[in-house]
Order: sequence, then structure tokens, then C-alpha cells
Amino acid sequence: MEGIYSMVRFFVSGGPFMYPILIVFSVGIAIAIERYITLTRVRRSNEGMWSKLQPALADGDFDKAREMTSKDDSTVSRLLAMGLARQGAVRRREDIEIAMEESMMEIIPQLEKRTAYVALGASIATLLGLLGTIMGLIQAFTAVANANPAEKADLLSASISVAMNTTAFGLIAAIPLLVTHSVLTAKTGEIVDSLEMASVKALNVITAMAKRQVTA
Repeated sequence: MEGIYSMVRFFVSGGPFMYPILIVFSVGIAIAIERYITLTRVRRSNEGMWSKLQPALADGDFDKAREMTSKDDSTVSRLLAMGLARQGAVRRREDIEIAMEESMMEIIPQLEKRTAYVALGASIATLLGLLGTIMGLIQAFTAVANANPAEKADLLSASISVAMNTTAFGLIAAIPLLVTHSVLTAKTGEIVDSLEMASVKALNVITAMAKRQVTA
């Protein structure tokens, strides 16, 4: 309980800037949690769907692969559906590759959506902490200027200590947000890499099957 009371005293003594920092931190964490859950679901759905699609592609059963992707809403299905649709109409590798690149350009912004706000929240929390400290120091020096000379040192040290609380709280909020942003960025990069790997493998299979049909 003493620890809780200490945290409450620390927060209350920091002044009015503690509240916007807390709001920024709360919003940033909420976005981070939503993004982490979403990206985790996307990754799991992609892995599950790819494990089903890969055997059909390896066997050259593109009709089955098209049917599977049309009934699934995972990002890997949306990506490969574009290429498989072109595969049924054209033979050129470049056309199929362009179709999947177009789909990738639509998918990546959805994966990265709102992630940048987490890093922005970290920057805002830090700046609000510094601003709160500066405003607190201005008020402290203004109050000390009219104080009794014998009390100036004690009054100034106490005022500075309180003013520094906002900087400390700003950093306390910013550091987890920055770490979380790095985790989300890495997770998004892993999903994008897996999509690119799936598209290349599918493209290679489609190209190989097309060559076999031509030489047959």
C-alpha cells in the first residue's frame, strides 16, 4: 500500500501536465494492444492458410488453390488470389507478379495502420514532460524571487524537485511506448516477409507449371 501512496503523491505533486501525459500514455497503450492482437491474429491465420495452400500449389492444382483463397479472408489468401486469378487468364510471369505486388501495396498499409501513433505518443509524452518541468521551474523562480532570503534555498530545491516529476513521468510513459513500437514494427516486418516469401514461392510454381505445359 505504501508503494501505491507514493505513486499517488508523485503523480499529484507533478502538477497539471501529469494528466495529459497519462492520457497520451493510455491512448498509446490501447493502440499498441489493439495492434498486437490484430497482428498476432493475422500471422496465425496466414500460417494456417499457407499450410493448406502450399500442398495444392506444389501439386499444380490451381483450381483448388483459387477456391481456397476465395473462401478465406486472410492476407495471404488475398495476396495469392490476385496472382491465381491472373494465372488463369495469362501466362506471363510479369503480369502475375504485378498483380500480387498491387495486392501487397493494399495489404501493407493495413498492417502498419496506427502503429506510428505509438511512437508519436512516446515523443509527445517526453515533450509534455519537459514542458511541464520548464513551466514548473518558471513558477518556482517567480515564487522564490519574492520569498524570504533565508527560505529561498529550501523553497527553490523543493519547487525544482516537484517540477522534475513531469519529466520523470514523461520518460516513464515514453520508454514503454518506444519499446512497444519496436515490437510492433518487427512483428509487422515478419508478416510482410512471410507474405513476400509466399508470393515468390507461388510465382515460381506457377511459372514452372506454365513452362511444363508449353514444352509438353
